[in-house]
Amino acid sequence: MRRNLPFLISSAIVLTILVSLGNWQVRRQGEKNAYIAAIEAKLEAAPVAPPVTATPENDQFLAVTLEGRFTGPEVHMLVSTRDHGAGYRIIQAFETGERRVLVDRGYIRLESKDTPRPTGDMQVNGNLHWPVERDSYTPEDDVQANIWYARDVAKLSKSLNTEEVLVIAATSLPNDSTILPLPVNTSSIPNRHLEYIITWYGLAAVWVVMSLYFLKRRPKKDD
Repeated sequence: MRRNLPFLISSAIVLTILVSLGNWQVRRQGEKNAYIAAIEAKLEAAPVAPPVTATPENDQFLAVTLEGRFTGPEVHMLVSTRDHGAGYRIIQAFETGERRVLVDRGYIRLESKDTPRPTGDMQVNGNLHWPVERDSYTPEDDVQANIWYARDVAKLSKSLNTEEVLVIAATSLPNDSTILPLPVNTSSIPNRHLEYIITWYGLAAVWVVMSLYFLKRRPKKDD
C-alpha cells in the first residue's frame, strides 16, 4: 500500500483539478443562462420611449418605440448574413420632433445600395444597443465611399449629427420590403459551457478508470 501512496496522492490531485474545472463550468453555465435570460426579457418587453439620458450601462437592449421620419443620408455598413450573403446594414438618422437618434434599419443587398427608400412618417420598434464591434483587425471605415465596418455609435452620431443612441429596428411601419430587419437577439452570445462540463467530468471519469486499471495491473509486492 505504501508504495502506491505517491501515485494515489498525485492521482487524487489530478482528479480534484478535473472535477473543480467541471464544477466551475457548471457555475459559469448558470451565470451565462441567467445573463441570456435577462437579455431576452429586455428584448421581449413592451416597448417604451427611449430614456432622455439613455446609457449603455442602464439601457442596453431596452425595447423602445419611435414615431417620426428618417432624414438625411444613409450610412452603409458592410455585413454578411448566413441566408442572404454579403450586403449592407442601413443606418440613418431618425427625427421624432424632440429628438434625433440613430436607427439601424436592417439589411439590403449590395446591388440595392443606391435604391431610393420610401420617406414619410413611420413607427419603428426595436432595441437600444451599443455594439462593440471594432478591434485591431477591423478595417478603417471608408467614409468617402460610404462603406463602414463597425457600428461605432459615437462616430456614427457625429457623422449623422444625432444623439449617441442607436435603435436596432425589429419592425417598421409602414414596412419596406426591400429592407430585411436584423433585430438584436442572443444567438451570437457564446454558451458552450455544457460541452466543457461534459469534457472535464468525462476526463475525470476516464482518469478514475485509468488509475484503477493501473493499480490493478501493477505487480504486487510485500510492503
